[in-house]
Amino acid sequence: MFNLFSSNMASISRRSALLAGLRRAAVSLALVLLVLPATQGQAQAPLKPDVPLDELMKTGELPDNVMGQDDAPYTIIEYSSMTCPHCAQFHKEILPELKTKYIDTGKAKYIVREFPLDNVAAAAFMLARCVDQSKYFDFVDLLYVNQEEWAFSGSPLPGLKKFSKQAGFTDEKFDRCVTDEKLLSHIEWVRNRGHTDFEVRATPTFFVNGQRLKGGTIEDFDKLLGGADGKS
Repeated sequence: MFNLFSSNMASISRRSALLAGLRRAAVSLALVLLVLPATQGQAQAPLKPDVPLDELMKTGELPDNVMGQDDAPYTIIEYSSMTCPHCAQFHKEILPELKTKYIDTGKAKYIVREFPLDNVAAAAFMLARCVDQSKYFDFVDLLYVNQEEWAFSGSPLPGLKKFSKQAGFTDEKFDRCVTDEKLLSHIEWVRNRGHTDFEVRATPTFFVNGQRLKGGTIEDFDKLLGGADGKS
């Protein structure tokens, strides 16, 4: 897991520095590395929540994007960072099986929430929020599957722009999105609430009906979701 308390995160709250960097990149196209100083389901399953599910399900200005049926008895929430390799591994290897076994069958719904560990992850989440809502999860998966192509280079914005254009972005829409101060503020709110209210300290962190998941393998999910046979 990536730990929240890295040197990059020591000053991630300096939103103005991020926005200035994003604007410079958008206007000049120099695209240098951005620098940051460092409802509810009908019948919930009988798990013992670590946090109250009604509190966990509250949102701010950014509504949750939900994969699955609204009345699914289990709610899976992932706090994720777009530049986290373990998050990418989950999206590439675990989420497809989770979707087949539990989400597509109506037993669980899935929500991914923004918990960016650096400015590049924040920009990626901003772009995900700018796509058509029906394409949100497809775009998130696109970035995770291709994470090595954009997240760890000295200049991440060209890669982000490349994949954004695959989702229909124009240069103008891309630049407008990554310099949207209000959107960035909302994403920061999601991250800060996860940290303060739900003690999220690393990514990915999962909750199932409010119970913090220990681990992140499909077997770990089976233990809480009842296995492939659907038994609780």
